[in-house]
Amino acid sequence: MSSRTYNTPCQPLPQVKRRVGLWARLWQTRSLRHERLHLAQLDDHLLRDIGLTNAAAAEESRRPVWDVPQNWRK
Repeated sequence: MSSRTYNTPCQPLPQVKRRVGLWARLWQTRSLRHERLHLAQLDDHLLRDIGLTNAAAAEESRRPVWDVPQNWRK
């Protein structure tokens, strides 16, 4: 058996990683927008169940999709 040495570097596929990350980010943005729209439609009883006031729910639902909590940012 002979051993051969190839000088071809192994390179990661950054384009594929970016595409997966982009799709995941778009999906997260879409989901967040839907959650905030639904939050704006909750009645007083349901808001009390989750510990929010009408004012807090309205404020949260008006936030733009890029305004996410710090722990969501990677």
